[in-house]
Amino acid sequence: MKNTIKRPLAAAAILALGLTLTACSDDSVAGNDTDTAATDSSATVHGHVHGLGIDPADSRLYVATHEGIFTPGKDSAAQQVGTSTDDFMGFTVAKAGTFLASGHPAPGTGGPANRGLIESTDSGKTWKTRSLAGEVDFHALDYAHGTIYGYDSTNALLRVSKDGTDWDDRARLQALDIAVSPDDPDTVLATTPDGIAKSTDGGKTFATGEQPTAMAFLSWGTTGALYGIDDDGALSRSSDGGATWQQAGTVPGGQAQALTALDDRHILTATQSGVYESTDGGKTFTKRFKVEAGDGH
Repeated sequence: MKNTIKRPLAAAAILALGLTLTACSDDSVAGNDTDTAATDSSATVHGHVHGLGIDPADSRLYVATHEGIFTPGKDSAAQQVGTSTDDFMGFTVAKAGTFLASGHPAPGTGGPANRGLIESTDSGKTWKTRSLAGEVDFHALDYAHGTIYGYDSTNALLRVSKDGTDWDDRARLQALDIAVSPDDPDTVLATTPDGIAKSTDGGKTFATGEQPTAMAFLSWGTTGALYGIDDDGALSRSSDGGATWQQAGTVPGGQAQALTALDDRHILTATQSGVYESTDGGKTFTKRFKVEAGDGH
């Protein structure tokens, strides 16, 4: 990833290196799109999707986009959360009611171009700056073991913090996404142009990425349920921390934009045309929102 690269371009760059995903299972399952969002314009989110999550406080879906955060409202219509139309980049639900994010201010709203780490403690209604404003744009955030792991795209650097204020600089690498083991705070994976790179020392060093694992995004929902999605929406699952992969299904809608695994069966994904949910490990998908990506940033 370049220092300020946009996510879809980085994913395309990975594919440009000629990487191909080979599944370890012969019984691949094609994803079925149950289009509950249909063509209703009220069930549309605008702006490229950068993050997905479920708030444990109310089990509601939240979608972080280039033009704000959205959640299902009346009749499942896309309802904007709060008043912010900022470009939300890295995004994660840390715990009930508490979200972490990064990104850029909406045009004309002022403030530093890079938001650093921002936090909401009211499920995305309001946000405050925690640290690194004007310095860092986190394109990937993960919260595990009471620790924040962030990929600083501005400096091509993994950063780690216990309190969201003081940061420990870890390895420098070109990455698109990161995932932390739910069992071991020292095991961190990153999607790179060379494949999935693994760290066993908390991100201080990474082994060279290994092929054939051309994943764009990763999410480690629970023990034995590491999911990865490639740029074309092919979803795979690993039960051994990424050593081997089995094809789980195919997400409809074209280029992948985001992935969040909540457990071994519950998965949220976004592609260029929709936000999808699976509750059967990727065998079938229900469209929650239509996506109109605008300028694609």
